[in-house]
Amino acid sequence: MPASVNEVVELLELEPLEVGLFRGAQPRNSRLRRVFGGQVAAQATMAAQLTVPDDRQLHSLHAYFILGGDPAIPIVYDVENVRDGRSFTTRRVAARQHGEIIFYMTASFQREESGWDHQDAMPQVPGPDEATPMSDLVKLIDAESADQWHAEWGGYDMRYVGDNRPADDPAREAVPAVQRMWFKAAGELPDDEAIHNAAFTYYSDFSLLGASLVPHGLIINSPKVSPASLDHTIWFHRPFRTDQWLLYDQTSPSASGARGFSTAKVFTEDGTLVASVAQEGLIRQAKK
Repeated sequence: MPASVNEVVELLELEPLEVGLFRGAQPRNSRLRRVFGGQVAAQATMAAQLTVPDDRQLHSLHAYFILGGDPAIPIVYDVENVRDGRSFTTRRVAARQHGEIIFYMTASFQREESGWDHQDAMPQVPGPDEATPMSDLVKLIDAESADQWHAEWGGYDMRYVGDNRPADDPAREAVPAVQRMWFKAAGELPDDEAIHNAAFTYYSDFSLLGASLVPHGLIINSPKVSPASLDHTIWFHRPFRTDQWLLYDQTSPSASGARGFSTAKVFTEDGTLVASVAQEGLIRQAKK
């Protein structure tokens, strides 16, 4: 993850190489052994958006993480023009490194239309000012990692609302796992819907898989877990800004076969449901 909101924007400013072909940079000070999946998805989202007419809004993306990315070299994004219809536009993006495809994404765009409108209600949760900054949780878990946390994740402001681990409330073991966070970019983003969509996509991969570990009393960076994102889907319901607080209401209906499945609803502070997310990822038990 980038260390500042300015670096978030820089990483989303892709270099055009040819028609439908773009190159994405890497974070300057990343200590990760492989590219953060949200970064690849965000840059692929930007690449797709750069090839569609201005009157088409992103309404869904479906992605597969195929190989771990190399953080030492740029990533090339090849956008295929699948269809340009009267109402919908479809693009497919292949991300490449070392001559191999590391990521695939299909994105769909729609011309603005009117129609019926309804949504689920936002759960009753403490507001961002009452939630716990993630940096405080990092200090509790490992005080020596606090500085590294700021260097790696400073581009977003994250506040932990809580979860329903059985250890906290054994009577709730039969209830689906719940994990909730507030987040936003740690600064103002440009007034460009494409950047807000991509910046949201960047963050959306951060905590979702961790919800599938809640029933098992583990966190995603536990030495007992070997995690990796496998596939990722976002539905964009209504316009929003990623530099304003968003509630990431995450649940995990199932875990099996060393894979965890999580879903999430995303709300603005006023209770508007703006997006839904689903992800399946590897939560393999790490070898000693």
